[in-house]
Amino acid sequence: MRVKNLKESVNFYKNLFGFEIRKEDNSPNKLDAPSQIIGNDSIKLCLYEDQQVSPEGGIAHFGFHIENFDEIMDKCKELNVEVLYGGPVDFEKSRSVYIKDPTGYDIELSEIVGGGL
Repeated sequence: MRVKNLKESVNFYKNLFGFEIRKEDNSPNKLDAPSQIIGNDSIKLCLYEDQQVSPEGGIAHFGFHIENFDEIMDKCKELNVEVLYGGPVDFEKSRSVYIKDPTGYDIELSEIVGGGL
């Protein structure tokens, strides 16, 4: 995933989701950009710094199932994370909170895996 600011993005995912740095590579690579792999035992994100990246026209949003759903609004407020749509959105089988990461990607935080589909 290309991000505008690697350090800011790593801190965002680390502070909000508890992701850890799994691999750091500041040497030249195919994208000629610093990169880090962050995550936990269930998910990994490979972040490449690209200060010119724009999230428009690419991913509509991606989602994470979170176990601490009832606490997410407090955590977002504590970390000054922008919450979209005024707060949780109720669906037939689940609730979701939509946020933006530092690059501008929309992330869905879901109460039930896959929204209960």
